[in-house]
Amino acid sequence: MAQNPQKMMRQMQKLQEDMRRVQEQLAEETVSASAGGGAVTVTVSGSLEVTAVKIDPAAIDPEGLDLLEDTVVAAVNEAMRKAQELANQRLGAVAGALGSMGIPGL
Repeated sequence: MAQNPQKMMRQMQKLQEDMRRVQEQLAEETVSASAGGGAVTVTVSGSLEVTAVKIDPAAIDPEGLDLLEDTVVAAVNEAMRKAQELANQRLGAVAGALGSMGIPGL
């Protein structure tokens, strides 16, 4: 069943506005992840930017630099995964509205 083109255009404009709003909100939200038993904590915004890295001073050992570097990488990767999951949840809710408009595959 074909929809009214004007109604569909208004719906698309609303979806664009909703998407923009959600993306702005995501930029303000953060997630954190720790590795190495809390030795390293990384905070990432919902727009996938690393905003903070905290390293426990006890984790700084010149002889264990490789371990510290691996711990930082693990914390960054986990924080990025959490941020991507957050973005998928928020944006997925908006994108789900496309199906209700009769636009398959989006």
